[in-house]
Amino acid sequence: MQTLIIDGTIVTAEGRYKSNILIEDGIITRIGDSTEMDEGWVIDAEDQLVLPGGVDPHVHLNLEMAGTVSSDDYYTGGKAAAFGGTTTVIDFVSQGPGSLEESVSAHRRFADSNTSIDYSSHMNITYFDDQVAEQIAGLPDLGITSIKVFTAYNDRLRINDGDVFRAMRVAGQNDILTMVHAENGDVIDLLIKEALQAGHTEPIWHALTRPGWGAVEASLRAFALAAQADAPVYLVHMNMAGEVDQLKYARSQGIYAMGETCPQYLFFNEENLLQTDGAKFVCSPPLRSKTDNAALWQGLEDGTIQVLATDHCPFFFNGQQAIEYEGEMVAIPGKELGKSDFTKIPNGLPGLGDRLPLLWTYGVLPGRISPERFVALTSTNPAKIFGLYPKKGTIQVGSDGDIAIWDPKLEIKYGVNVAQHRTDYNLYEGWKLKGMPTMVLQHGEILVENGAWYGKPGQGKFIERVSGEVL
Repeated sequence: MQTLIIDGTIVTAEGRYKSNILIEDGIITRIGDSTEMDEGWVIDAEDQLVLPGGVDPHVHLNLEMAGTVSSDDYYTGGKAAAFGGTTTVIDFVSQGPGSLEESVSAHRRFADSNTSIDYSSHMNITYFDDQVAEQIAGLPDLGITSIKVFTAYNDRLRINDGDVFRAMRVAGQNDILTMVHAENGDVIDLLIKEALQAGHTEPIWHALTRPGWGAVEASLRAFALAAQADAPVYLVHMNMAGEVDQLKYARSQGIYAMGETCPQYLFFNEENLLQTDGAKFVCSPPLRSKTDNAALWQGLEDGTIQVLATDHCPFFFNGQQAIEYEGEMVAIPGKELGKSDFTKIPNGLPGLGDRLPLLWTYGVLPGRISPERFVALTSTNPAKIFGLYPKKGTIQVGSDGDIAIWDPKLEIKYGVNVAQHRTDYNLYEGWKLKGMPTMVLQHGEILVENGAWYGKPGQGKFIERVSGEVL
């Protein structure tokens, strides 16, 4: 099967040029002026941009939390991603009671049969001993080359600093990247206890009990541990100006440090948690200030921050009221679970399909970043860092035929009726966005065309990753 894309302007992280692309059996086999092909179909991309499909390295699909489950599974999450121009996601394997390999196998048994786009996984390390250390070293044989550790969520997800150091060290020795959720779990637990004793139950207290300085302190601790372990480290969901400063400092000292932020930390702040629908904005780490918004934007612009991810983890705002999704009524318990106690609000936001249109509208159009930087932040850099490049993240001969045909002039009124997340709200309801994909391909096959969906459960593949790059 052949697919020929003609007359479009290809945009990669390195530059822009007009050319044609031939995809055969899912792989790009030719880029050039030729329009020759044996059999197949032709896509006319005149006056449009041809981008590599987005790579979102931080999503949570079908994640159990707070007595419920995140409302997007591998099928619906893949659909939402594709409508926004993303064709590959990386989620997380929870560490179970058996071996890491058993946890990965259990995860894949469910995900492989349901995913509608390509995916890979990181391995959460929430318990550590000598046996786990040996198993971490074997993760690359399972196609997984990254682990995640936490400095918060005491007695649930967190391991102590000594074990973080040991995990980083064994990861570094095996070309595995360590990702860190950086907050101060001890301070958080104390402040939550005090807030509840004082009768504070509103959503704003989710942020007030997770001080931003805790994230700044924990980020420096993560970089210091990585330096001592001589291992690369990647800071997830940066939300503080101080984290940008710490990342810049760590990199200036030769530490193999990288980081990501997410759209919610660019556009929203603690004031949103004071709204009557403030529970919609509860995520961890929480929203901060307008000053932090500006510093994170600057980090994306000047290269301090390497990736724009989403930390996509959606829940219904009112899970007692069903919505229609693909002709069926769906209701999943959501943020109403915490209506009288902020600690019971499921932490997470929808965002998987919003990422690219938002960054184009508010990043490229005002001139904050170039189209090339846009591709780097949303596709090429995450593909390189997490060992998917050049299979993913670029347009070159030998790459997968994952393509977003992008109309930079397409204007829409965005919101829950446009985004395809399986939830009942969108953070960007009513926003006017300019620049959207009109067609999205995976392996040369159409997933989305002018608002129509052609994906199916199990159509996507698990992608085994190799060791990534330090950017």
